[in-house]
Amino acid sequence: MSIEFEAIQRAQDRIDDESVARETPIETSRTLDTDTDARVFLKMEHLQRTGSFKTRGAYNKLVRVEEDGRPTVERAVAASAGNHAQGVALAAAKTGLDATIVMPTNAPQSKVDATRGYGADVELHGQHFQAAMDHARSLVDDDAVFVHAYDDPDIVAGQGTLGLEILDQVPDVDTVVVPIGGGGLVGGVSKALAERAPSVRVVGVQADDAATVPQSLQKGAPQTIDSVQTIADGIATGGISELTYDLIDQYVDEVVTVSDTEIAHSIRYLLERTKQMVEGAGAATVAALLSDKVDVTDETVVPVLSGGNLSATMLQRTLTHELTYRQQLVQLRVRIVDEPGRMGDISSIIADENANIRTVNHERAVEELKVGEAYLDIRMETSGDRHTHRIVGAIESAGYDVTRLN
Repeated sequence: MSIEFEAIQRAQDRIDDESVARETPIETSRTLDTDTDARVFLKMEHLQRTGSFKTRGAYNKLVRVEEDGRPTVERAVAASAGNHAQGVALAAAKTGLDATIVMPTNAPQSKVDATRGYGADVELHGQHFQAAMDHARSLVDDDAVFVHAYDDPDIVAGQGTLGLEILDQVPDVDTVVVPIGGGGLVGGVSKALAERAPSVRVVGVQADDAATVPQSLQKGAPQTIDSVQTIADGIATGGISELTYDLIDQYVDEVVTVSDTEIAHSIRYLLERTKQMVEGAGAATVAALLSDKVDVTDETVVPVLSGGNLSATMLQRTLTHELTYRQQLVQLRVRIVDEPGRMGDISSIIADENANIRTVNHERAVEELKVGEAYLDIRMETSGDRHTHRIVGAIESAGYDVTRLN
């Protein structure tokens, strides 16, 4: 399998429908420019109707089935961790097909609900993407078409329309940074750019714990990972295909990886600095820039924010991690004599320092404590490290032993 540039152009004509996939905006950030020493133009693909780029490929695929004149096809079947599911569900509804989507049992509930909201029948199966994929394939019969997330020329061609859009919006772009899961997006975008603007550098980004592409390129063939653990669930496919491997090998200039911690920093950064809520897969591109994994000094660079379907649970986990990292969510252990009034004294000290206590736990079952002693484990919100030092100093000045637990 392969794709031709003309297939991407035809796909662009097919999806020229605002109700399917709109031309998403480009936004700038002076802070991001300063922090990267570049001119950064954020491609806001997370603002698509389904919250990601996936509708481009899915709609192109199903319209192609219609054009091929397959009257027996009544249903689209797909496997997805979330974003592809919503893309296929919407595309099926637009082309008059039913849709059955298989998602892993640990898929975010928000993505499951959204997929059902577009009219699809959702089946939860397996704990990982590959298990969901195998089950979805077993559901395909004579009246169904299987819509693969990335191993399909029509899917890749549809995703490639994003590359043409970027060139229209930022014609002087030097580098485009694209997240990689199964490789459909980076494959299509890199093919489009190679044909239309071959001087543009394409950089692919994977999460460290889902990084199959560096190993694949080193070994000369697609490699897989059985168990994938990353907060960037949108790129947690655990492998690429022969089709996408060949495109990456030919047209992607560089592939880098970022840690979940770097992705979490990027989610928080985009939320605070650009007021955009982007999921881990989409934030990975900015993480690569902020962590200096890609040198873009004095360049015009476009990181693709590929998805915005961040669940409330993952947002909470990410912000808790970030507040802890920035020492704004602090845990103290204070050794006290276990008698009335002690907790009140310490609470008053913290209140006088204008910090907010979230939780307090008494811990008495610790061998090192003397009879009649206890620990107060206090989780509190501060404005940062200096504020925390001031609070610790105030508690110690009152005669208590204090240990920071994080």
